[in-house]
Formats: sequence, C-alpha cells, structure tokens
Amino acid sequence: MEYDLAEKIRDITGENVYKCISCARCTAVCPVAIFMDYLPHQVIHLIRLNDKKILDSKAIWYCVSCMYCTERCPRNIDVAKIMESLRAINLRQRKDAVKLREVKELKELPPMALVAAGRKYTG
Repeated sequence: MEYDLAEKIRDITGENVYKCISCARCTAVCPVAIFMDYLPHQVIHLIRLNDKKILDSKAIWYCVSCMYCTERCPRNIDVAKIMESLRAINLRQRKDAVKLREVKELKELPPMALVAAGRKYTG
C-alpha cells in the first residue's frame, strides 16, 4: 500500500512538515542527536521527500520526547510529536509480529514471546 508519508503524519498529528525551513535548531538542542543515524532536521527532510527508510531508522527510537526541539522551532513545528507518529507508523506495520499460526514447533520461540504475542495479537 503506497501512501504519502507527510500526509500520513499530518493525519496523525496535524503537523505540516512543509513548514520546516531546515534551520537545524531542533538538532542543535537535541540531547540525543549524537546517537541518531539521522538528525531531527534530516528526519523532517526525509519525510518531505517521502523516503520511507526513516521508518526503520534509529533516530525515531532514540528521541526521548524532551520537547526541546519543539520549543526551539521558529515555525512552531512539534518535532517530538512527529517522531512519535513515525514510531506509531512503524509499529502499525507489524514487521516484528509473531505469526502464531506459522510456528511449527513451540521450541523455536521462548515461551514469554509466545505469551506476549498471544496477548498482543489476539482479541
């Protein structure tokens, strides 16, 4: 299913990534930017390019939602909210989901993984 990442984020958060002027103030104040594979202003840029590799990046998971980026943004973009929406999109894709019906032997997985998956993916 093909979708526009910027529009998806706008639907989730109400934030318009096209307002970003790439000043990098968000990156300058980010306390965990040194650990990220993409800096906060680069994340916004990749969203604008509709580059979905950002969904698999470390940056969206390293964001601690301290809100410094949001406070410093001259365009009032809530960067922390955008990072959270990227995490939500990633999780909704269920890339790491265990398909219980496809498990041949229970010995293949730790029991805790089966219990957790059973609780998470059954309704």
